Amino acid sequence: MTDLAVSTRGLVKRFGEVAAVDRIDMAVPSGSVYGFLGPNGSGKTTTIRMLLGLAFASDGEIELLGERVPDRVATVLPRVGSLVEGPAFHPYLSGRANLARLDAADQLADGGTSRERIDAALDRVGLLAAARKRYRAYSLGMRQRLAIAAALLQPRDLLVLDEPTNGLDPQGTREVRHLISSLAEDGTTVLVSSHLLSEVEQVCSHVGVMRQGRLVTQGTVAEVRSGARPTAIVTTHEPDAAAAVLRDLGLAAIATSPTGVTADPGHAQPEAIVASLVAAGVGVRGFSVESPSLEDLFVSLTGEGFDVGE
Repeated sequence: MTDLAVSTRGLVKRFGEVAAVDRIDMAVPSGSVYGFLGPNGSGKTTTIRMLLGLAFASDGEIELLGERVPDRVATVLPRVGSLVEGPAFHPYLSGRANLARLDAADQLADGGTSRERIDAALDRVGLLAAARKRYRAYSLGMRQRLAIAAALLQPRDLLVLDEPTNGLDPQGTREVRHLISSLAEDGTTVLVSSHLLSEVEQVCSHVGVMRQGRLVTQGTVAEVRSGARPTAIVTTHEPDAAAAVLRDLGLAAIATSPTGVTADPGHAQPEAIVASLVAAGVGVRGFSVESPSLEDLFVSLTGEGFDVGE
């Protein structure tokens, strides 16, 4: 499908008897920022390595930018930039010198335009002023941005980033997030594997969630979040009385606490719920209907929280 930058059908990767990736059908729309989520060991990095031709699939099909992988990997990879399993540079060389070495090793790179392209890549990630500084003096955020600059030495239609904010402080995370947003605005499709759900919600247009080698859901952020039920929250000093009213209204999953009641509102309108509570003489101190966060949805899909050290 030409409208997909990344497409897999029945993709499988086995290690002996274990299926690390188990028949996944991945669909990354062109121009999207696709957040690839999952707990440690769920198969995210293995999938990314297969997409980039770094590992062979046991079964299934892969297409990148309309080209079959691994059959056409030499043709399509020059259009793909990637950062997998962290950056690796020479610590005693400057940022510019590190990029120059990488560019010189690229057989498809035009040596006559090397300096201009390196400057453009450094400028794109906000490191042009630090181009002469040695890599060992770079902060974690600067190192991650230099790795992304390396992926941008040539024009890219697809950028694959595996945990680009791993180990970064809040400022470094914001820097990478803003960079991803700017790349997407220019039309680059970005596939980003991440464990920072709050960051994913801010920057990604689409998400896919892995669990034990399977892709349990994918779609736009709004579509995926709509799969989880909202929660009605009543704050009151009379939780038992409020629960009785909600039960009469047909609400489900009612739970009381010393400060109020929560329930699944179903199709009941918030105005009708509040009116019924007031009519029954329940003192309502507060009422809200909250949609689940992406983290809540992740926990419901995978049965576990995120390992932020992944």
